[in-house]
Amino acid sequence: MLLDKNGERFAQFYTENRTVVTLAQVAPVMRDAIVAIEDSRFYEHAGLDIKGTLRALITNTKAGEVRQGGSSLTQQLVKNILVENSESDTERAQARAPSVQRKITELRYALAMERKYSKAEILERYLNIAYFGAGAFGVEAAAQRFFSVPAARLTLPQAATLAGAVRTPYATDPSLDVRRRERLRERRDIVLDRMAQLSYVTPARAEAAKRRPLAIRLKPEPGGCEGSDYPYFCLYVHRELLTNPVFGPTRAERERRLARGGIVLRTTLAPKAQRAAQRAIAARVGRRDTEVAAEAMIQPGTGRIRAMAASKRYGSNAGNTKNGPDTTYNLAADMAHGGGQGFQAGSTFKVFTLATALAQGWRFDQGFMTPGSFVPDSGFVDCKGRKVNDPNAEIFNASGEGTGGPQSLSTGTWKSVNIFYMMLEQRVGLCPVVTTARALGIARADGTPLREVPTFTLGVNEMDPVTVAAAFAAFGARGRYCRPMAIAEIVERDGGRFKVPPSCARAIERDVADAVNHLLSGVFTKGTMTGQDIGRPAAGKTGTNNGYTSAWFAGYTPDLAAAVSVGDIRGSYRYPLTDVEIGGEYFGAVQGASLPGPIWVSSMSAALDGTRERGFHHPDMGRFGGGFTPGLEEALAREREEEGAEGTDADGRRGARGDRGRRFREEYRYRDGPGYRDGPGYREERRYRQERRYRGNDTHRRYRAPHWRDRPR
Repeated sequence: MLLDKNGERFAQFYTENRTVVTLAQVAPVMRDAIVAIEDSRFYEHAGLDIKGTLRALITNTKAGEVRQGGSSLTQQLVKNILVENSESDTERAQARAPSVQRKITELRYALAMERKYSKAEILERYLNIAYFGAGAFGVEAAAQRFFSVPAARLTLPQAATLAGAVRTPYATDPSLDVRRRERLRERRDIVLDRMAQLSYVTPARAEAAKRRPLAIRLKPEPGGCEGSDYPYFCLYVHRELLTNPVFGPTRAERERRLARGGIVLRTTLAPKAQRAAQRAIAARVGRRDTEVAAEAMIQPGTGRIRAMAASKRYGSNAGNTKNGPDTTYNLAADMAHGGGQGFQAGSTFKVFTLATALAQGWRFDQGFMTPGSFVPDSGFVDCKGRKVNDPNAEIFNASGEGTGGPQSLSTGTWKSVNIFYMMLEQRVGLCPVVTTARALGIARADGTPLREVPTFTLGVNEMDPVTVAAAFAAFGARGRYCRPMAIAEIVERDGGRFKVPPSCARAIERDVADAVNHLLSGVFTKGTMTGQDIGRPAAGKTGTNNGYTSAWFAGYTPDLAAAVSVGDIRGSYRYPLTDVEIGGEYFGAVQGASLPGPIWVSSMSAALDGTRERGFHHPDMGRFGGGFTPGLEEALAREREEEGAEGTDADGRRGARGDRGRRFREEYRYRDGPGYRDGPGYREERRYRQERRYRGNDTHRRYRAPHWRDRPR
């Protein structure tokens, strides 16, 4: 059983979908059907039916298929018990092996069982242990799963259907496809014929039942993650329990611990944060969109995962199609926890270069002149000491960043300038940047080694929201990184309690984290998220990949961190986020600030509502303040002049375009309000963006982008 942090149940695991019932709770027609097809002399033999075995052999040989059972019900019960009690794959294989030794063992146990139990007791045990297919163990679970009725209310056609499924449960599984349903109907009719032959029913009644449709009414499997209100969190917990050595030295031991049943898992899930994430995503991304959004929320200083949400519902699509409203991937997590390969994290990775530079003594206003393009042909060495320069690559600034010029640590971060960060990474060292990222828990979603290449700082590695949120949470915790955790306590069936403590370590200096927080706070006031905020101190970084293959926003407060990713589930490279309609809204190109950013703002605002506001520690200005960038003051002055000129006419009055830009900036902060997209402010914003669309220069044309702000953000 899974409980949230408030002690409320939100999911229940089971190794097998089974509900044990007494024989009196099983319809008599079901008892007759299973005896008729599996062991017609059940009430006559003492565990071994030689006549029945020979008869089944002859019947099956003539038919060319298994039409009647050869082993007695008691032998089958013994076999199922041996399989159930197996503790390893080897033991299970031995319990199923078609060997003489196994048959002798089964017979010996069957004869002993016949001496100890009555026929009614043996039949009851068999009906409760048999597998019927579609994940249903036992007749009660099968009746509910196949027909949405209890076993006590099974009709003749329904009972014959279940009895027919026992012999070949996978080949007749109605949840898989139409072909198997047809096979199940054939098996049902065989059972009805056999029941008529043995006089359990009249031939007329059997024929009438055979004319009835199969009438399968599949009921969702109870428990498990698919039936949970928070399925992605549930899936993460399940995978964590099976893969983390904290819960057992081997996977086999962890599986046995889970299979024994009766344990209660107290998780770290916060329903308020979970609902906030789900609602923020659902308001902007549709379940049927091939573009998917996912978010993870983590508490800084503990690593406790508070929420995990995605735009698609967890489960299989009808017909097992890949694209639809559902998915079996945990989109917020890595592959080890049920996720996929993730999406490239884009400019969110610039934070690791920023932290490395600050740790090496760089100051906020320290910087250098940047060119209009950059070729990483020298100065890049990975952590194995290998040169990984790429003389064939050329990095361009987008038009929003200009064709080059002076940039400081502050302006380069707020504007998310690619070339500045490529050159900064070159100066502080690729390996130190990678080392910083690793210390903050960064690992690829697919589990393969990080790609240590010059464009590491531009986020070329595929990531998942849980990993990114945990890394950013470390800055909110002043440099203390905590491994993401979903299970806070295990209560054993005997009442024993095992608390799971946070697993944390110092990743970067407190002072360095304070300095990072200071600069990333400016992203909301002076940078790519200007006009969007959560009404309290926050820091963060946008991330948009080259070619708009994916978009991210990762941000945090001292109390909560979250990361949001957006990409196409069919493949980010084949299906970039350009000229797309998502959640009923058209996007010429999806950027970190245009979709992941608003999702983050809405979810964090709701999740933190009622939480006491806390700010970040002020940075040590004696260590990080000041610095000098040649030509930066003059460049900033020219920018201010150009912005002012753009909004005035020949007489110095504010012109329409400048006024519209001002209105856009003022109204942008309210874009998440009710009815905003139906109002004049949103239409004004769209017209303003369209007018500025092609303001780019040669860099823009070489980039071949559909929008003037074509750069990782």
